[in-house]
Amino acid sequence: MIVQKLQQEIQNAFQVLFKHTLPLEKITFQQTRKEFEGSYTFVTFPYGRVTGKRPDETATILGEFLKENVVEIKDFNVVKGFLNLVLEQSVWIKTLVNLNNKPVWENIAKKDEKVMVEYSSPNTNKPLHLGHLRNNFLGYSVSEIMAANGSEVMKVNLVNDRGIHICKSMLAYQKHGEGKTPKDLGLKGDKMVGDYYVKFNDLFKIEVKELVEAGKTQEQAEKEAPILKEAQQMLLRWEQGDKEITDLWKKMNGWVYEGFDETYKSIGVTFDKFYYESNTYLSGKGAVEEGLEKGIFFKKEDGSVWIDLTEDGLDEKLVLRGDGTSVYMTQDIGTADLKFGDFPMQKSVYVIGNEQDYHMKVLKLIMQKLGRSYADGMYHLSYGMVELPSGKMKSREGTVVDADELVADMVEIARKRTLEADKINDFSEEEAENLYKILALGALKYYLLRVEPKKKMLFDPNDSIDFQGNSGVYLQYTHAKISAVLRKANENKISHTSDSFAILEELENTEEDLIRLLSDYPSYLNEAATNYAPSSIANYMYDLAKQYSKLYAELFILGEENEAKKSLRVALSDATAKTLKHAGKLLGIEMPERM
Repeated sequence: MIVQKLQQEIQNAFQVLFKHTLPLEKITFQQTRKEFEGSYTFVTFPYGRVTGKRPDETATILGEFLKENVVEIKDFNVVKGFLNLVLEQSVWIKTLVNLNNKPVWENIAKKDEKVMVEYSSPNTNKPLHLGHLRNNFLGYSVSEIMAANGSEVMKVNLVNDRGIHICKSMLAYQKHGEGKTPKDLGLKGDKMVGDYYVKFNDLFKIEVKELVEAGKTQEQAEKEAPILKEAQQMLLRWEQGDKEITDLWKKMNGWVYEGFDETYKSIGVTFDKFYYESNTYLSGKGAVEEGLEKGIFFKKEDGSVWIDLTEDGLDEKLVLRGDGTSVYMTQDIGTADLKFGDFPMQKSVYVIGNEQDYHMKVLKLIMQKLGRSYADGMYHLSYGMVELPSGKMKSREGTVVDADELVADMVEIARKRTLEADKINDFSEEEAENLYKILALGALKYYLLRVEPKKKMLFDPNDSIDFQGNSGVYLQYTHAKISAVLRKANENKISHTSDSFAILEELENTEEDLIRLLSDYPSYLNEAATNYAPSSIANYMYDLAKQYSKLYAELFILGEENEAKKSLRVALSDATAKTLKHAGKLLGIEMPERM
C-alpha cells in the first residue's frame, strides 16, 4: 500500500531529477530507526553514479523534491546517505480506512506463474520422524506462501518405495513377522514396518559379530553377512517382478501408507499429487539417450554413461550403469520431466535435506544442459538437521524421534501448561482437548519454521511452548486476547467502521507503528515467497504480536472515552487479528478464538 506508493514516487523523482529509470523492484525501504524522526528510510549510497552527487547530497535533493511534490510526505531528514521520510498523519488514518474496508492480501494480483513444491518424500521402511516434520512444515508453508503471493501452486510428494532399505524391512518381517498385521499388534502400519527395519539391523549386527569372531575383517563381515545377501537377492527378485516378493511389497507398503495418511492428517499437511519411485525409477533412460545424442553425456568402456562437469567446478557423474540399470540421477532426471509434463511450471522447488546439496546441484546443471525450459527455475530448498538435546537420531538403531510420539508429547506439555494457567475452566472436555492439540502443533510448527531453513537446529519441546516468549503459543495467545476485545466491543455495540474514526487528525506513536506494520504485510509476504522463507512470515507475526501488545499495554481500548479513538483502536484490533490469522494459515498454524 503506502510502500508501493513511495516506490512509485521515488521512481518518478529519479526520472525527473536525474533522467534515470529505477526498476520498482529495486527500490526498497527500511524502517526508520527509533532515534530519528520518520517512518521509512531510503538508502542513497548505491546511486552515486546515477546522480553524480555524494550520498547526502542525493538524499537532500530527493527529500526536497518529495516534500514539495508528494502530499503524503510531511517532512524529511538526512543522516549521511539515509533519507528518512516523515509522513502526514492522514496517510496512516487513510491506510487504516483501506485496511478496514479490504485486507491487504486481497489486493495481491494473480501471477502467470506455475510453481511445483515437492516435499515430505518419505521412505516406506519407517514412520515419519522429527526431520520429516521440518521438511513437511517447510514444504507446506512455502506452498501456501507462494499461492498467497499470486502463483498457481501444486504440492507433490515423491515417495521412496523401492530399494534395499525396503527389502530389509520385508525380509525381517518374512523371517519373524509370523504373518501378523498392524491390527494384530495394535500398531500403526508405518510403525510396525519401521520396527522390522530395526529388527533387520539387530540381526545384521549379530551376523557381522560372528563373522568377525571367525576371522573376517569388519569390512568383509559387513559385506558378507548372509542376511544382507538375502536382502540383495530379494531386491533383485523385486526388480524381476517376482510375484511373491511384489505381493509382500504391496501389502507392507499399504500398511505404511495408511500410517502416513494418519500422520499427515494429524499434522495438517496435504498434497495435490503423489509420485512413487517404483513408477519413476526407469523414467530417465530416454533423457540419457537424448543426452548421448547431443554429446552432453559420454560412455565409458564398460558401457556406463557419465557427464563431465569439471568445467562447472564439479566432477564426473554417473547417470546410467554399464548394465543399463538406473541410478538415482537417472530417476531424478526422468521424474523432473514427468512432473513438468503433468504441470508445466516455471519454478520447481525441492524441499530436501542439505546432505543432498551436491546431488541437487548436479541435477539442475544436467537439466540446464539438456535445455529444459524449467531448469533455471529449479530450486533446492536445503534445510539442516534437527536434533534434540539428547543428540542425533538413527532410524536403523531405533533411536529416531517418531513424529506421532513427538506430537503426543507436545500435546501433553500444552495440556500441563494450559491447566497451570487456569484460564479455560469454562471449556468443555472436547474444547479443551482440541485446544491442547492446536497449541501443540502451533508451537511445533512455529519453532521449526522461525529458523532459516539452512541452519541446523536444536529442538527442545519444553522451550517451544511459552506463553510469553518468541513462540507459536504467544502468537496464539495474542490472537485470543484480541478476539476477546472484539467480542466485548461487539457486545457493547462499539462501531469500528471507517467513518467512525476517519475524522481523527492525530495518532499515538504506537497506533502509527501498528498501522505501518499491518500495511507492510504484503512486502513481507513477497520477501518470503521470493526467498522461499517461511521464517520471514514467522518473524513478521512475532513483531506484529509484540506491537499490538505494546498498544494494549499503553493505551485504553474499550475504556477510551473519545469515541473516535476507541473506534480506531477496535479497528486496529480487528485488522491485527485478521492478519495474524492469515499469516498463521501460511505456516499451518491455527489461531484460536479463546484460550
